[in-house]
Amino acid sequence: MIRFALTCEEGHVFDAWFSSGDSYDEQTEAGVIVCPTCGSAEVGKAPMAPAVLRGRGQATAPENESLAMAAGKQTYAFLKGLREHLEANADDVGKNFPEEARKIHYGEKEERNIYGEASSEEAKALHEEGIPALPLPKLPEEHN
Repeated sequence: MIRFALTCEEGHVFDAWFSSGDSYDEQTEAGVIVCPTCGSAEVGKAPMAPAVLRGRGQATAPENESLAMAAGKQTYAFLKGLREHLEANADDVGKNFPEEARKIHYGEKEERNIYGEASSEEAKALHEEGIPALPLPKLPEEHN
């Protein structure tokens, strides 16, 4: 897993986790990464300060590391709470998500809250059809 600091066109900064740099690139191209504050899909990597090695592998942290860690924890807590809310208040349709979302959108099935899985391509197609769907990143397991 890799964490990127991201920023949207409105200037909101947030963190997101990806399985690889390629995964980030694919999701960016598909337009499925959205700002959790304003919902903008115009998202890019924010400048990040690297750790600098001193002497025998001792790293010095950037000045704003504690702020970045606090923001990362807040983002994680928000996404975890959102996921818990969805699980409690929506139907898990698994890999049938794109099909179910279309049926609900076009009035073929009764309107209800759903969540499930969709590839980047499927999510992009839903977006292009005007079907409201919000991709959520997979969260790393908490180690406390």
